Amino acid sequence: MISVMKANYGNPSSIHAEGRQARAAIETARKTMAKYLGASIGEIFFTSGGTEANNMAIKGAVRDLGVTRILTSPTEHHCVLHSVEFLEKQGVAVVWLQVDAAGRVDYDQLENLLQDTTHRTLVSLMYANNEIGTLLDFERVSELCKAHGALFHSDTVQAIGHFPIDLSKTYVSFISGSAHKFHGPKGVGFLYMNADNIIQPYIHGGSQERNMRAGTENIQSIVGMAKALDMACTGMDERRETIESIRQYLKDQLLAHFDGIQFHGDQDRYLYTVLNVSFPPSPKADLILLNLDINGIGASGGSACASGVDVGSHVLTAIGADPDRKAIRFSFSHYNTKNEVDFVVEQLGKSIV
Repeated sequence: MISVMKANYGNPSSIHAEGRQARAAIETARKTMAKYLGASIGEIFFTSGGTEANNMAIKGAVRDLGVTRILTSPTEHHCVLHSVEFLEKQGVAVVWLQVDAAGRVDYDQLENLLQDTTHRTLVSLMYANNEIGTLLDFERVSELCKAHGALFHSDTVQAIGHFPIDLSKTYVSFISGSAHKFHGPKGVGFLYMNADNIIQPYIHGGSQERNMRAGTENIQSIVGMAKALDMACTGMDERRETIESIRQYLKDQLLAHFDGIQFHGDQDRYLYTVLNVSFPPSPKADLILLNLDINGIGASGGSACASGVDVGSHVLTAIGADPDRKAIRFSFSHYNTKNEVDFVVEQLGKSIV
């Protein structure tokens, strides 16, 4: 990114040498993104992040592709929930799929709903839940949508770079990604849009991104995202093995040191970078996060997008979690160590006991 900022400072929309050099850097990054997703370069559009990409896909599908009904779940990220709620007020029919105590959607309900073809339907379901880590049966939903002629949008922000995704072999209309979830820069992401489902521009004002998104491109961040994805996909198996061992070690240590520990989300098929831990009620439970933070441990009570506002987790509410228990989300990367887990457990002991 530093070298790009120094050398590729031209405007990629300009025809002079500096502009062509900047354009080449962007298109090289696009090729990298497309390669690891099994997509065509013409199906990758750069955005400011996952939130913009999800808004662009969902609202564009209604505006331009004739969608009159959306099937989604109450455990989606807020950028999907709020987009759907906005469209519902505009007259779009919305059906909230049931989820079980682990956050798994009711696939039978989805299949039954898809049999009603009187609506042009968009199914919007996230690949991996950002709070509890439950995974969607991506292939099953893809096959159901294909069989019943529904559009399929998936918020894959948490999954990109952590699970292999081959869009050349999977029916999907739109997916979204955000660079900072696989160690890229913040403020840049992408939308994959299947060539059969082209929508109109979401942002007007210029011809950038093949007339799909106006505005001078964030070159250094786009290049940084592509490099981060290259590193994540190349080292995916090794990174996963490391992270899985750290996550399991924390689970084991929590169960060994504390009574009444529970874990939210599916513990058989899960996002291995997240562990949502439920602590039993106690006089000090509400201070756990504060005490961890004071001691240099970054954890969360829910989505980071709601940080600073303790309004409770809509995901935990949807799965029927006990509101009297304190839930904390721990996140992991291949940079974490077992010594750090030991420190977390030590500080939890001081916070709870």
